[in-house]
Amino acid sequence: MSLRLRLSVMMFLQYAIWGAWLPILYPFLLGHRHFSLDQVGWILAAGAAGAIVGPFIAGQVADRWMATEKFLGICHLAGAVLVWYLATVDTYTTFLVLSLTYGVIYTPTLALTNSLALAHLKDPDRDFGPIRVWGTVGWIAAGIGMGQWLLMKHTPSGVSEELIKAAQDAGRADAFRLSAILGALMGFYSFLLPHTPPSKSAHESNASLRAMGEFRRQPLLTLFLIAVPVSIVHQFYFVHTSEFLTQIQNKFQGAEGFATSVNRIFGVGGGGLMTIGQMGEILVLAAMPLAAKRLSRKSLLLVGLLAYAGRMALFSYAASSLPAILFALALHGLCFGCFIFVAYLVVNEHTTKDVRASAQNLFNLVIFGVGIIVGSKFATEIGKWAKAEDGSMDFTKLFSVPMWIAVGCFVVTLLLYPKQATQKQATPS
Repeated sequence: MSLRLRLSVMMFLQYAIWGAWLPILYPFLLGHRHFSLDQVGWILAAGAAGAIVGPFIAGQVADRWMATEKFLGICHLAGAVLVWYLATVDTYTTFLVLSLTYGVIYTPTLALTNSLALAHLKDPDRDFGPIRVWGTVGWIAAGIGMGQWLLMKHTPSGVSEELIKAAQDAGRADAFRLSAILGALMGFYSFLLPHTPPSKSAHESNASLRAMGEFRRQPLLTLFLIAVPVSIVHQFYFVHTSEFLTQIQNKFQGAEGFATSVNRIFGVGGGGLMTIGQMGEILVLAAMPLAAKRLSRKSLLLVGLLAYAGRMALFSYAASSLPAILFALALHGLCFGCFIFVAYLVVNEHTTKDVRASAQNLFNLVIFGVGIIVGSKFATEIGKWAKAEDGSMDFTKLFSVPMWIAVGCFVVTLLLYPKQATQKQATPS
């Protein structure tokens, strides 16, 4: 196998493991395990807490003591055992502890697959993008595959919507089993990846502190101010969308027409349909080299924030229109490409070379660590507030909250982000 093919397979498996279970976690815990909203919020937050701790541990191990491919193999094999067990765990405390442990084990592998690929590519600027996109393809394949499985094996015909939903909620346990199988494959495959020995280089102890100092200045200050609110909006999408889409899809189950064709393509349960967002992500990232030359960083960030607000507005007020919902899902590509992706470019451009990696890790920790913890708790608390008297979810009420948060972030960025910002000059490392 060529190097690019080997690394592409690695990325496919890496993100298929995650994409199999993450979109369906909330309805599985709430609808099948019958955990309370507070308990679900703590489980989601525990996974994010593991995401904060894990990279520090993994960085020390992979940088100093063990080859990256071996560490990847050990992490994925251990993670496969844990996630297989999650399919059968029915007690809150056990699920919480295992979620925290799995976050510590799995999250570092995201950065390590990137570092392994970059270490072996002769021209990363040219080759890394086409390799990384196979991770998105893996997420899509796992999501649609799980949706088709729920449609074929866990969607009974001739029964009420309540019974269909109960069967699908129970069937979502298979998502963990699929993730475990993929994790085991990735674990064994990792030992066949190119050898990437530890660098054994000493890290500057004050690099992280100096990186924090960079965020006191514009335009990084604005990004830092809105990072957690944007994470809250992001987490509303991953917490509540699967249940929202399941409700829409089950209304059309057994009927004829456009909606039924959508179900046949993407399956049911919401996870498959959510992959439209990843398809949009591929298109946006493919267009980004051209867009980045023609539009300012501020303009791209504002487009991303508008997409966040627009997606939640359509979820709130256009739920009866399936084409509008499909368009809202596709907006995920703009949310990720024009905000998250561009934000990392901004961090890269406005920090000096000697603290650039630490600054990227710090921003990543805030938006996908602290932000996800706060976002998980906030999304579940708002979920309790948006419950109707009959126990059903008022999705108009629910999704209007992140819509206004996104609007607020847009206004802050419009007012505070400088029109032209001077890039930092790299200093010798």
